[in-house]
Amino acid sequence: MNLSSELSEAIEPLMDVLPMDEAMSALVVNGGATPEQIAAVEEVLKHPLIASNENLQAGLWLYVDELDRSHTISQGIHDSTGSFWHGIMHRREGDFGNSHYWFNKVGHHPAMDEIPGYDGHAFIDDVAARHASAPDDLIEMQRKEWQTLFAWCANR
Repeated sequence: MNLSSELSEAIEPLMDVLPMDEAMSALVVNGGATPEQIAAVEEVLKHPLIASNENLQAGLWLYVDELDRSHTISQGIHDSTGSFWHGIMHRREGDFGNSHYWFNKVGHHPAMDEIPGYDGHAFIDDVAARHASAPDDLIEMQRKEWQTLFAWCANR
C-alpha cells in the first residue's frame, strides 16, 4: 500500500493483529471484529493523522468487519469518497440495491482509476451472484479496492 512511513507505522499494530491477507475474507459479513481487533482499531484511531480523517476511520472499521461503526462515520461524509465507503459497507452487508444507490452517488472516483479492471457496479453484481462461495478473485478485488481507497484517502 502506498502510505507515508508515519501512517504505515500508525496502522502497523492493526496489521499485526489482522494481516491484509486475512482481512475482509467474507464478501458479505455475518459477524464483526474480535475484541482484539476492536482494541487495535481504537488504539490506531488515536493517531493524529487518523483522528483527523473520517475517511480513514470509516475504512479502518470496514477492514475489521465492523459495518455499523463504519456506516455511522461514512454516512456523515458528504462527498464522493464518503459515498464510496458507504457503498462498500452496504455491499458487504449484502444490501446490494443500496450499495448501487451509493455507487451512483459516487459517480467516477479518482481512486477507481488505480484499480485495474474495476467497475464498482459490476463488482456489486459479481458479489451478489457469487458471494456464497467466497471466490478468491472477488476477495482479492475487495482487498485491492480497500487498499486503494484507503491509500487515496491517506494521501489527500
